[in-house]
Amino acid sequence: MSFKSLIILFLLIYGTNCCAQGSKEEIFSRLQAISNNGTDFFNIDGIEISNAAVSVEFSKKAIAKKFKYYNVKETELLLSDSSIKQQNYYVEKKVEIAPGILQHTTYYFVETSNGINGIAFAGVNKTDKALEKELVPLIINNKIPRSYYESLTVDSVNFVGRKIKLGKNCRWMGVANMQCPYNGQMNWSIHKIAQDAAISVENQYKVIQSKKQGKIVSEEEVNVVFEGSEVKAKRVIYDFKGVTSVLVGMTGGKTLTIYFVVAPVRERFVSCVMSFWNNDQVNPSGLPILLEQVMLLKQ
Repeated sequence: MSFKSLIILFLLIYGTNCCAQGSKEEIFSRLQAISNNGTDFFNIDGIEISNAAVSVEFSKKAIAKKFKYYNVKETELLLSDSSIKQQNYYVEKKVEIAPGILQHTTYYFVETSNGINGIAFAGVNKTDKALEKELVPLIINNKIPRSYYESLTVDSVNFVGRKIKLGKNCRWMGVANMQCPYNGQMNWSIHKIAQDAAISVENQYKVIQSKKQGKIVSEEEVNVVFEGSEVKAKRVIYDFKGVTSVLVGMTGGKTLTIYFVVAPVRERFVSCVMSFWNNDQVNPSGLPILLEQVMLLKQ
């Protein structure tokens, strides 16, 4: 059975609707957040969001100058969103990051009492204007409770409503992206519907497949138990041999084992991509300790 067939089977078994979007509580149930050096980072439905504030008078010139890292020019600041009460501009861009894979990014620049907030929504092969309209007011008005933010000092992590103890050897590589040196890495997202989770995992697979730093040398479907749910996962071996790479040089590894998983978890839908190097500390289970926290291989 192909990976696409597995996605279809997953949708038939678990359906597509989790719950209706609209309430803050429902959005918060999928939202993950961290804050670093004055910038907030969020993940929801596979969409990466960043929010930074600067103390400066609202103008096109100030936006282009103070938010250089967004690479938005003054001439691109043409449109405003009338649903946002404050003065604002928004800019939409899309870039092909792999064959058939588009990175969609929407930038919002909103006047506040303290200056300007710059908010970016980035999604792979997707945009969600309804979600943007709900989140922008929550972000600029500081309506997202700090209890939804993970600490940068990692000791434990809230994984879809379950607290996982990790110790102090792990670090955030991004929001909902955890790395434990020599013990694996995983990124995950909580989705409103199963179909969205399945597409998110498939897109991540296509991006990795398209990379030129190495190549996929094997792939297979395996039975796993992910947070209590028996599902199938795609297991890929990605080979860096013969490739001069900073990443390979830093880790000493030559191949990555990568698992792509979609599963229902505590009445929500999760997309998760997990990996480990060939020289990581792999336990008798066949997995390093980080991956063991959420998944078991079925024999």
